[in-house]
Amino acid sequence: MGALQITLGVIGVAVSIVAWGVFVAAVVRQVRIIRLGQPDSTRNGPPAARLKTLIKEFAAHTRMNKFRHVGPWHWLVMWGFLLGSLALFEAYGEIFDPHFAWPIIGHWAPWQLLLELLGIGTVVGGIALAIIRQANHPRRADRQSRFAGSNFAAAYFVEAVVIIEGLGILGVKAFKISSGIEDPALWSSFVTQPLAQILPSATAAVSIMALVKLLSGMIWLVVVGRNLTMGVAWHRFSAFFNIYFKREDDGGVALGRLKPMMSGGKPLDFEEADPEKDVFGAGQIEDFSWKGWLDFSTCTECGRCQSQCPAWNTGKPLSPKLLITQLRDHAYAKAPYLLAGGKKDMAGDEVGLTGDDPHAGIDVLALAESERALVGDAEAGGVIDPDMLWSCTSCGACVEQCPVDIEHVDHIVDMRRYQVMIESNFPTELNALFKNLENKGNPWGQNAKDRMAWADDLDFEVPEFDGEFGDTEYLFWVGCAGAFEDRAKKTTRAVAELLHIAGVKYKVLGPEETCTGDPARRAGNEFVFQMLAQQNVEVLNSVFEDVEPAKRKIVVTCAHCFNTLANEYPDLGGNYEVVHHTQLLNRLVREKRLTPMAPVAEDITYHDPCFLGRHNQVYEAPRELVGAAGANLREMPRHADRAMCCGAGGARMWMEEQIGKRINVERVDEALGTAPSKIATGCPFCRVMLTDGVTSRQSDGKASEELEVVDVSQLLLSAVKRGDKQPAAVGASAEKGGEAEPDGKADVATNTDEA
Repeated sequence: MGALQITLGVIGVAVSIVAWGVFVAAVVRQVRIIRLGQPDSTRNGPPAARLKTLIKEFAAHTRMNKFRHVGPWHWLVMWGFLLGSLALFEAYGEIFDPHFAWPIIGHWAPWQLLLELLGIGTVVGGIALAIIRQANHPRRADRQSRFAGSNFAAAYFVEAVVIIEGLGILGVKAFKISSGIEDPALWSSFVTQPLAQILPSATAAVSIMALVKLLSGMIWLVVVGRNLTMGVAWHRFSAFFNIYFKREDDGGVALGRLKPMMSGGKPLDFEEADPEKDVFGAGQIEDFSWKGWLDFSTCTECGRCQSQCPAWNTGKPLSPKLLITQLRDHAYAKAPYLLAGGKKDMAGDEVGLTGDDPHAGIDVLALAESERALVGDAEAGGVIDPDMLWSCTSCGACVEQCPVDIEHVDHIVDMRRYQVMIESNFPTELNALFKNLENKGNPWGQNAKDRMAWADDLDFEVPEFDGEFGDTEYLFWVGCAGAFEDRAKKTTRAVAELLHIAGVKYKVLGPEETCTGDPARRAGNEFVFQMLAQQNVEVLNSVFEDVEPAKRKIVVTCAHCFNTLANEYPDLGGNYEVVHHTQLLNRLVREKRLTPMAPVAEDITYHDPCFLGRHNQVYEAPRELVGAAGANLREMPRHADRAMCCGAGGARMWMEEQIGKRINVERVDEALGTAPSKIATGCPFCRVMLTDGVTSRQSDGKASEELEVVDVSQLLLSAVKRGDKQPAAVGASAEKGGEAEPDGKADVATNTDEA
């Protein structure tokens, strides 16, 4: 051990003491900050299932590999960071003594191979990620870049450290070989062995490279320790916890049902709730749960959510990534005030800090941050702009794509809940929606006695529930759109006729049915949702009173009703087997209870409804039905789990779209790119939105007048009926049954103002 090694070693140790001190203090502070969030006991178990999900997601990179051109490079960098830590700590010995190696494994050939792969992997992976970031730079693609709004300086710093770490690992190893300290087999050192042949024999170089390897890591610790909002760096630690504590303990993403309104770690009971004490959604940053704060801290700013967001891609102010990072920056800026005990009541008055000088010792910037409204425009100094908040369609594309399991939709709805129920601050169009739901039990404000009007001129009787369920197989949940919206009625009629042809025993509720509450809940009006849902559960439980649980089956045509009945009603005591009509019809075709006789023989493109596809993973059944009808399926570029929303979800169907391009028109433009003769879907909301988009493009001369939007059930009905009837009869029965229009004309709404 010479003077050089001692000097370098002292420098390395001194820097390390400072770096580790800064980093450990930062970890402690970050944990304290995250714990400022509301309690949430739903994340605790079961540990085995959660651990299994964690191992699968990080080891196999299952979610990261949704972007296959990025996944492998990130996988190399991740393992380089995890296992490369062993090489980093080995540097403490190598600086003082170039001959140092870990006991037992230090000269073991597999360890030498692992070091080789780690060094190469981190260098190659780091360079590849930097190239990908450059190739997708916003200066070229503007809003189309998923990195628009991301912190490039932080990302390049992290990638530079990764590359230097890898070079340090390879450099130490190569100089050890060139100096005769090690003589590994070529298969375990296939890069460093040849490299060593051109390097001089210099043990001092081993110590120097070891210091480089060490200092790169220590500088990283200091920088990230001083910047708690550097998500691109902190996700290396927090992502493991964020994945483990994800909402669904079975490994599923936070889609389907919404997170219930929570207060004090428990579901909020409206009958006992006290606005002065309980939390109603999220009106302040501290109203989010600790998992929400962990979400904010974990965002890597990769922009995958942003690239998939229909709002962002049509010129709206909403970027799921920027929403999360804005919440993160606000949370950490306000944290000193909260840690000091600061708290404001609903009127905005300080109730947490007391004394003659309550603000003493609190950073002035934190005090200023505490005065900001969570939701408000730039003029009001709000953190989240209202246009950003209300642009969300709750399609779930952001949640589906996020590699670290951030729960964007839950956070957005929590903010909406506070705005609606406490502030009464929401888009004016929602006033009519809420009023209609409360007074009439449906978004259109129609009378309940008219719920069976869709069946008036069918040539068979639609059985209504009369107090006895008997040997009925399914309760057919028609839904508000299926009962009142003229375009959706065609789907209802088609499904009813197909069930009749197949001999399925079913009944409908008729006037007893009311809205499931989906529009209210996604708009933030949890009170109206609870009112409607409890009413429906009471009715459904009475219907199924004498039916054993395994036979309580409901078939629905609306993807939103499907999701609510299947995923959200169990929280309220409504447990049923809910199937979408495409699933049931597909099963009936397989069982030969429905037999397509005459192929539709048209080019069909299928639009995946978000609440059927992403939220509930139903992708194959509707596609198989398109094939069963004899049609040629042409997929849009964005389909299945990457399908673009029609723009109706999140109660957006009842709000005007005044910013940017209309989402439904964007989706229709994509559909037109497949040159279809018809656009098929499996949700009445989607049908309405896409039909309006087609009509818009027809008026622009960009779509054929023959193009129409249909439900997949109509395609199947056409194929089933046309094999038995003459063309003239088909046209006549189409008016009664709800087939695809034989004249090829697009749907025309009779209640356009309401749709």
